[in-house]
Amino acid sequence: MSEKSTKHRQSLKIPKPILVTAKILEVTSPKLAAKFAMKIFTTPLKFRVPKREEEMEMKSRQEMVKIDALNKTICVYHYGDGSKKALLVHGWSGRGTQLHSIAEKLLKKGYSTISFDAPAHGKSGGKTSDMTEFIQCILALEMRYGPFEFAIGHSLGAMALLNSIKRGLTVKKAVTIGSGDVIKDIMNDFSKQLGMNFATGELMIKLFEKKFRETINTYSAYVAAQQVDNPVLVVHDENDDDVPVAAAYHICEHLAHGQLLITKGLGHRKILGDSKVIKTILEFLQHEEHTNTPDDGVSNSLRPGKEKNGTAGHG
Repeated sequence: MSEKSTKHRQSLKIPKPILVTAKILEVTSPKLAAKFAMKIFTTPLKFRVPKREEEMEMKSRQEMVKIDALNKTICVYHYGDGSKKALLVHGWSGRGTQLHSIAEKLLKKGYSTISFDAPAHGKSGGKTSDMTEFIQCILALEMRYGPFEFAIGHSLGAMALLNSIKRGLTVKKAVTIGSGDVIKDIMNDFSKQLGMNFATGELMIKLFEKKFRETINTYSAYVAAQQVDNPVLVVHDENDDDVPVAAAYHICEHLAHGQLLITKGLGHRKILGDSKVIKTILEFLQHEEHTNTPDDGVSNSLRPGKEKNGTAGHG
């Protein structure tokens, strides 16, 4: 697999003032530079709710819920009235309405959905967050609103979903879309984007490990996947500009019951609204035997993960 296809990339450009500050700090104090990088890494960008998400935004019942483990309050979206519930988890700098196209189709199948703005995202409080907080939110919402039949996560939300299942989240099936994989690689690539050298990037990683009192690799998607026994559909696009498709192959190789759906030309976000992808996801969720492969015309493949080998990916 080419170098281009295995490198983690970020489609959102880092503002020049941040790059200049990072470079100055690195020259004067590598430790301060690492702390600065850590701050930027954990600060999501906020965007206006796009028009395509307005219907879910307006029709959903919203409530502010305190997550005791974090001492933070998040916005939770209840969409639909079906007795069977599905949990939807957005990615970094996303919102609880980001998976609206999937939510709409689930409603038509008789499900209701629970989603949320993670801390420092959307309408939720706070200025910084990280994957551990996504996980705490997921587990707290299961306690409050579960059980959930299914769970679907995008990007960082997909990584958090696998880690939540590892930590006790109970669902019949799960779907990951555009999931990242190896945490250390993600952080090293981020420090490179800031223009920092390898040593400063490693120092940032050590700061995280000191904060969480465990190695960051513990949260890598492929590591969590090894303790997931549920059927999981791993969805990824070949042309994802944020996370290389190699991540999907690597994750699927470590799942006991993984299926792989590789698309082409949809990228990291457009894939969330693609009708063929959503159709395949629904067929996977509703089919009793996860090893069967629905024929929906989605490009490339939907097959048990063990049948196709891939290169270990960066997430």
